[in-house]
Amino acid sequence: MAAEIKIKNLSTGYQSIITNGRHTIVGDEPIKNKGTGLGLAPTELVLAGLAMCKVATVRYIARTKGWDIRDIDAELKQEVKRGENRTISTHVQVSIVIEGDITNLQRQELLDQSNKCYLHRMLEGCWDIEPAKDLTETQMMK
Repeated sequence: MAAEIKIKNLSTGYQSIITNGRHTIVGDEPIKNKGTGLGLAPTELVLAGLAMCKVATVRYIARTKGWDIRDIDAELKQEVKRGENRTISTHVQVSIVIEGDITNLQRQELLDQSNKCYLHRMLEGCWDIEPAKDLTETQMMK
């Protein structure tokens, strides 16, 4: 699945206007990092994507199986540790509450499926991120 994000960084704090061409959100850094705190920080955007993928997977599986669920609430907490040679290890704690008329076995299946959501598998997989290159404004508008 291909995705494309465009971002325009503003001169106020670290505010960024982030768009996929259809929807727009604001990113920023917290005030303690000299941002304005008016948008989600980059790490929060990653966690938000993971949380959304997990709850959407739970909803999809429940609908597919005809299970009666209502609200799904998730809470993700991240702890980052910096190691030698600029390495970073990240631990994410995930809690999901599923409201509905389902058995404990069905609830466990939904939680197991949330751990197989696309973004979860993508984040655990292999990444090949090209180095940033300088683009002129005309190249970015294409």
